[in-house]
Formats: sequence, C-alpha cells, structure tokens
Amino acid sequence: MGKTKKLTPGGNWMWEDSRMMLPEHKLEHNRHQQNLKRREQKVLDEARWSEIAMLFSESLHRHKEIRVKLFDAFEELSVIGIVERIDQRGGQFMVNGDWFRLSDVEGAELEAEDHDFFDS
Repeated sequence: MGKTKKLTPGGNWMWEDSRMMLPEHKLEHNRHQQNLKRREQKVLDEARWSEIAMLFSESLHRHKEIRVKLFDAFEELSVIGIVERIDQRGGQFMVNGDWFRLSDVEGAELEAEDHDFFDS
C-alpha cells in the first residue's frame, strides 16, 4: 500500500482546495475581522456639550492645557494641548496647530496643573 500524495488519484480531493485562500477572500476576511472591532460613537447630551464648551473656552482664553477625547471607530484617540482657535461655522477646533472636527469630540477634561511650590 503506497502513500498517496496531494492532488494525486486516490487522494482527498474534496478538501485539497481548502488549503489555499484567494487574495479576495483574505482581504474580505481581514475586513470582516476589523469590522468586528468597530465601535459606535457616543452620543453626548446637551449638558455634556455645555460642559465641553466651557472647558474649550477656558483652554482658549486662559491658555490651559486640555485633553480632548476624539472618536475613531477602531481605537481610542485623544489630543492634549491648548485650544488655539474654534471655528463654530466650520465645525472644527485647533489644538497644537492641527484642526479637529467638533463632531468627533467624545469628551474633554482640563489637564492637571503643575504647582510650583517655590513661588514667593
């Protein structure tokens, strides 16, 4: 009784093609796996937006550092810096010279201030 090799008569032809994956199938599989990790954007109520607006204003006018949590479907993003400009008409704000969309904001908080204990 001799050994049968792949793709030879008498081999297991039913499952031989399952050993390879077409590039289109691999791309679709990867896309599907990534979509499983997708998260939905939080919907903020009016009170939370009001709080965020006050934090943006304080950062802008008092030059206080702020951490803004931004929406991304696949990872958690945040930007830390001082709000330099707010364009309400365009729906964006500037931190560290970069523009971000206000619609991507999920939260904000002022960064802790360093206290200098040697002030006179």
